[in-house]
Amino acid sequence: MTIPIILLLAQGSLGAFDTLWYHEYKLRLPHRHAARRELQLHSARDVAYAFIFLSLAWCIWCGVFAWAFLGVLLFEIIVTLWDFVEEDRTRVLPPGERITHAIMGIIFGAFLFALIPVLRHWAQLPVGITIVYQGVISWALSLFAFGVVVSGARDFIASVHV
Repeated sequence: MTIPIILLLAQGSLGAFDTLWYHEYKLRLPHRHAARRELQLHSARDVAYAFIFLSLAWCIWCGVFAWAFLGVLLFEIIVTLWDFVEEDRTRVLPPGERITHAIMGIIFGAFLFALIPVLRHWAQLPVGITIVYQGVISWALSLFAFGVVVSGARDFIASVHV
């Protein structure tokens, strides 16, 4: 499980950079009416990421719950693809943001590739949710979860008011 966690931490770090540097500072997306749909998509994706971060910080999803967890990952993929289309429809992305998104896509693919065998193993366990503690990793992933909840709430509120 070490490799998926490292990749998820990298994904969270790049996501925080993308949000703070490009969305908030450079482009000020929450203040643009044309970004309303994009902000809604970011908000939906942030809910998925909060769930993913907290889940992998503190839980093992056993039996059919492993496949439900996979469903959240698939939801994230669908929202991200929709977001790519929305971004291209409404604005020109700066080259650095485009590169950041590409790297995040590669990392997420590697994360999925590394996580699928873990999910297969979890699916073979008796149905339930097992609580785990991974020390600093649990707390780091929880911090990322808190960050995406705050960011998602900001994006949702901004989407209503722009």
